[in-house]
Amino acid sequence: MKQNNNFGITKLDFYTPYRQFYIIDRNPSGSTDSENFWTDAASNRRLAVEDGVLGVGTECYGPVEGEIEFLNISPNVNDFAKYDHVVEGDLEVRSGVLQIIDCPTGAVKFEKIVKPGNYRVRVYSINLDSVDSEDEGDDYYRIEVWQGKPEGVKLYKEYNDQMP
Repeated sequence: MKQNNNFGITKLDFYTPYRQFYIIDRNPSGSTDSENFWTDAASNRRLAVEDGVLGVGTECYGPVEGEIEFLNISPNVNDFAKYDHVVEGDLEVRSGVLQIIDCPTGAVKFEKIVKPGNYRVRVYSINLDSVDSEDEGDDYYRIEVWQGKPEGVKLYKEYNDQMP
């Protein structure tokens, strides 16, 4: 288990099958088993939401590489050209501990002590086209987290893997 109490970027590199991982409050009220979690809309936007739980959809089946950064304020990024998919949502952290866990074992891959409250979480997905028929590639996930008012889910850029 990795604990990080500093601002800055922390690299992520772990294994999680089923094309998903979770960003959670250590003691979430919601559940990934809920029928309202991975709905069709959530799957399309690659972000499922429950109370204290965000599910992040990945392109690969297994290896996840990326980074997480905690910010003091909302990012001022409005040019998403270099990203394949960008989505943002709310995560209520009541316990004061934010974690990233794999699926399905729930093993903690990252943990950070934070001030209790609502956090905005933005996920940038990169290199999604690199994933091959063996479900491995160079897809990469950048996660930005900052404390802020609830704003619901915002889909800034949607990845379309369908051939024209």
